[in-house]
Amino acid sequence: MTHPVLPGHPHLHYHDQALQLEGLRLADLAREFGTPLYVYSQAAMLDALGAYQRGFAGRKVQICYAMKANSSLAVLQLFARHGCGFDIVSAGELQRVIAAGGDPAKVIFSGVGKTRAEMRQALEVGIGCFNVESEAELEVLSEVAQSMGLRAPISIRVNPNVDAKTHPYISTGLKGNKFGIAHERTVATYQRAAALPGLRVVGIDCHIGSQITEESPYLDAMDRMLDLVQAIEAAGIAVHHIDFGGGLGIDYNGDTPPRADALWAKLLAKLDARGYGDRQLMIEPGRSLVGNAGVCLTEVLYLKPGEQKNFCIVDAAMNDLPRPAMYQAYHAIVPLQATAPTAVSHVYDVVGPICESGDWIGRDRNLAVAAGDMLAVLSAGAYCSSMGSTYNTRPRPAEVLVDGARAHLIRTRESVNDIFRSEKLVPQGNP
Repeated sequence: MTHPVLPGHPHLHYHDQALQLEGLRLADLAREFGTPLYVYSQAAMLDALGAYQRGFAGRKVQICYAMKANSSLAVLQLFARHGCGFDIVSAGELQRVIAAGGDPAKVIFSGVGKTRAEMRQALEVGIGCFNVESEAELEVLSEVAQSMGLRAPISIRVNPNVDAKTHPYISTGLKGNKFGIAHERTVATYQRAAALPGLRVVGIDCHIGSQITEESPYLDAMDRMLDLVQAIEAAGIAVHHIDFGGGLGIDYNGDTPPRADALWAKLLAKLDARGYGDRQLMIEPGRSLVGNAGVCLTEVLYLKPGEQKNFCIVDAAMNDLPRPAMYQAYHAIVPLQATAPTAVSHVYDVVGPICESGDWIGRDRNLAVAAGDMLAVLSAGAYCSSMGSTYNTRPRPAEVLVDGARAHLIRTRESVNDIFRSEKLVPQGNP
């Protein structure tokens, strides 16, 4: 008998009491590859991408995956093979795109702190566009491009002062955020960009935040963006593409974000009504493509009852899965073996081995578990492995991509020697 675990996870289900991702038992993968372990569903990623592609049918749109969400090479390879470009924020990410077989001409380079070296590297490989985030960056980029005998293709990221109604750490479109050019400075900034000899204006960009679960911020941002396009073109500067960013949320805990195709039907209707329906569009989805495609598997090490709290101590920690510690984020946690109806459950904080009180995976979870049991932390495909670290000299987990009944090891488990391979001891002096 098969039944799904949670809405939004159609490829994750219990079959004969065992939790499966697509056609494979997760307990088998945990035994084969060890824990902690990240496991991703290829079908879930392609389903999420398909929702965008359906929404854009018949339109001129380039989907650029925001790879900071999950930058594993095999994930990038999958999206590149299905027509995606990439939104990057560093030269290292650019190198990942190339290593995965991505097309540099479909790359958008975002970020507030691009260095001259990063600019040169991106110009050398011929990226599609720089999303410029400050007036000072315009001057530097023009100087770098001119020194190479080139003109850098740019769009300017506009801060529309729209509240995305999300966590303050992942809100990016308000006046108090570090991103983009102030709405009021946009036309003047475009005029300066058009006058600089090393730049070629190609578009306009906007990104208001992440894990957005409502339609209204997108609709508000589009209105402000189109007002600006009208004003910029009235000043004699052509805007060839409009980039609406990403940020669409996923269901972590009863969240109800709109479907990508439904959201874009409304946005495109607004675009048509304003007379811009034939423009080249860019979007930069990240979390919504990979978030619910991934799980993190972990083993219960100890159960520690207490007067105020019961603790379920597992072998995954904040270095492996940092979102709870960083954002107080919720991730559903379920057993790999379905709990019997007669099992006695207790309320636990699920915590890791790291020597920090902030090292927790889930608070106040009702679980019937024992030492040695395996758990799955859900919705772990985005901003988990990619934000991981080696704090406490803990090697990073392995990663597996599931395709039907096949499992591909896409990242080997790090070793302690891997961690300090680049470190050097100081030679001792003469006795």
